[in-house]
Order: sequence, then C-alpha cells, then structure tokens
Amino acid sequence: PTNNARSIQKAVDFISENGGGELAFYVGRYLTGTIHLKSNVTIVIKEGAALMASTSPYDYDYVNGTAALIVADTAKNIGITGKGLIDGQGTLVTGHYNTQAAQGNLAAGKNTVPALIYMNGCTGVTVEGILLNNSAEDVAIFNNCTDVTVTGITVDSKAYWNNDGLDIVDCRNTTVTNSFIDATDDGICLKSHSHEHMCENIEIRNCVARSSASGIKFGTVSAGGYKNIRIINNKVYDTFRSAFTIATPDGGVVENILVDSLYAYNVGNAIFLRIGNRWTKGSVGSIDGVTIRNMYCELSDGKPDAGYEYEGPVEDLPRNISPASIVGLPDYPIENITLKNITMVYPGGGNKLFAYRGLTPAELDGIPEMRDTYPEFSQFKELPAWGFYIRHAKGITFDNVKFIAEKPGDYRPVLVTDDVQGLTLRKVEFEEPGANGKEQVFTYKTTGIVKE
Repeated sequence: PTNNARSIQKAVDFISENGGGELAFYVGRYLTGTIHLKSNVTIVIKEGAALMASTSPYDYDYVNGTAALIVADTAKNIGITGKGLIDGQGTLVTGHYNTQAAQGNLAAGKNTVPALIYMNGCTGVTVEGILLNNSAEDVAIFNNCTDVTVTGITVDSKAYWNNDGLDIVDCRNTTVTNSFIDATDDGICLKSHSHEHMCENIEIRNCVARSSASGIKFGTVSAGGYKNIRIINNKVYDTFRSAFTIATPDGGVVENILVDSLYAYNVGNAIFLRIGNRWTKGSVGSIDGVTIRNMYCELSDGKPDAGYEYEGPVEDLPRNISPASIVGLPDYPIENITLKNITMVYPGGGNKLFAYRGLTPAELDGIPEMRDTYPEFSQFKELPAWGFYIRHAKGITFDNVKFIAEKPGDYRPVLVTDDVQGLTLRKVEFEEPGANGKEQVFTYKTTGIVKE
C-alpha cells in the first residue's frame, strides 16, 4: 500500500499557510507515517474513514523525543475530530521495531515505538468523537498544553503492554469528558515531567475506564505536581490495579483534588495515595487536600483483567486482598484527606496461613517504608487491615463510610492506622460475616482520635 504521509502533510501545510481550516478524510483506508499538525488546522476523520499507521519504524518523526502518528509542536487552535478511526497497528509496529532494534538498525534516540497522538506545548486543542485503536505506545499524549478539550472519544488499545489510554502531562485548563477508555496500561493518567510545570485546572467527567493497570491515576512521574483537579461521575471496571491512585514519588505537590461519584467494579484495589522519594533525593513531594466522596467500589476475588490480551503482571506475593491505603513518609505525612459517603465491598476471608501481618509494635514497625520504590498498592505485600491502612498521615476524616466483607474469617481488622495525627471516624460501619464482635479499628501511634 502507498504511504500517504507526504500528500497529507502538503495538504495540512497548505491549509495552515492559507489561514486555517479542515482537512477531511472520507470513507477509505489511508496508510501514513507521521503527520505534523499545524496551527489553525483540524483533521476531520469521517465515519468509515481510517488512518492506518505505517508498520515501518522509519516512517515516524520524533518531537521532544517522542514518536507519534499525529504530532503537533507549539501549534495553536488545532483539532482531530469526526467519527472515524485512527489505527496504530500496534502489534505489527512493535514487532517490526523489535526486529530492527535486534539487528542494530535503529539510531540512538530513535528507537521508541510511536504513540497515536502527541501534542507538545500546544494551545487550543480539540480531540472529539474519534476512535483510537491499537497504539504501539501510550495512545494520546498531551504535554505542557493549555486549553485542551477531549470529548466523546473511544480508546481500544491492548496491542502492547505500555498503552496508557490518555496521558495528560503538565497541562492546564483541560477537560476530558464523555469518553470510553480500554487500555492495557493506565486508563486516564495525569503526569508531571517538569519541576517548572504542573497539571492544573483539570476536569475528568462522565468517562468509563478499563485497564490492566490503574483506572484513573496521578503519576507515576510527578516532578511538578497537580493542583485544582476535579474527577466527577466516572466508572472503572475490570481493572487490575487501583481504581484511583495518586502517587508523587518525584517531588511533586498535590493539592485541592476532588473525586466525586466514582463507581468501580471488579478491581484489584480501591484507593492508593502515596508519597515517595524515588529520584529527587532531598526534594520530597506532598499531598494536602484530597476529597473522595460518593464512591462505590467492588473488589475482585480473582484477577480482574483475566482473559484480556495483555494482563497485568502478578507480583508482590504472597498477600491477601490489599486494603485501600494512604501511605506517606515519616517526615512527610499525607495531609487533610476526607472520605465521605463511600461503600467498599471486599471478598473477605483473608487467610493468615497464606500471608500474615500482625498488630504487635514489632510487626507494624516492620512494614518497610520503601521510599525509593516504584509506588504500587501491593508493594508492601501483606498489610494488617482488610479495608483501609493509613500510615504517616495528618488530618484524616471518614464520614459515612461502609466496609462490607462478603466471606467470613479474615484475620485482620477493617482499619489500621499507624503514625496518624488527627483521625475522625464519623458514622463508619462494618459488615463482616462471623466477625463476632472483633475489634475492627486498630490505632497505633495515632493521636487526636474523634469517633462520632
């Protein structure tokens, strides 16, 4: 098939040079390598049209070290819209890249497989309605962009393991709405690659995410941080890791975050908030001011992504079902976290003969800090609670929170706190068959406890 990249690029350049407009693709399949989207140009992919990614490693250009099918660099007022398809042919692309790399044919810095969309330093971006399938890399990446609107898109990308659905990196004034994301790696992922920038004024609303990693995630790379983020009325399902994660292991500041009406089904973990100190020794991040409310979560008793083309790797065993967790560092507590109107349904039945973590001071102190480890809810292996574990935190409020275990016999209490200053438990309920009066809240090195 003919590679149409040159003719498509000439059309984009012509439209941009003549004041802007739309480049429309009608019914058909259009094979192409990298297209450079220019200011004031919108690519419209009509229903029945498909942009098909070239499978040759030599048909892609690199911007800011990233290869992609459609790239834009410091462009303004650009868009990709329509009801058509962009297909990355990821399985073939990665196969060809791996073959060429093994033969030593790829130049240094030019050996990363391509994303479908990469926009760097752009202002006024609209991505609407399109289908994004089978990327060889993270599907759509928006880096240091301002005024971004992503709405009504469908992502189906399980062709390779490193397939974040959407990456919002150090962007401002960005909305992601009414979209469906099914990706091998994190579904909707906010990142911060620069200490000089952060994700700020972001809203994610009315989306559905499925992932063999985490559903909605902040991190892992978190240099600058996240501020004024609203995550409203979203669903996560069949997700191997956490439904919602905030991880700041690289010095990033996290503040003023609202998660409202998150519904999660068949997931490996509910909530994971974590401060670490991985790369930037001496510059430790912070999490201060997170509200999670009106959340319903059902955890899996098996492998939530079993049967998908690429499953998340089984690791950090042996352990029973992991609780939700808020884990800071000894001198850097996670602060001012409110959980309100939340129901978490666990399988229950944690067996101490499979894995065990007791409640003695020695056992609790023996949980490793793992400050420079890649942050993951399972990294501590067995934790001493089945519902929620909190360590190195300050100002934690539970308000109308219910924990339900479906099977009896878990040896652990629901809630364990360690080194927490200020813990308010207001209308916290526990349902565990056969608990027979088991004490469900265990506090250690915890002060300022208020129970209502």
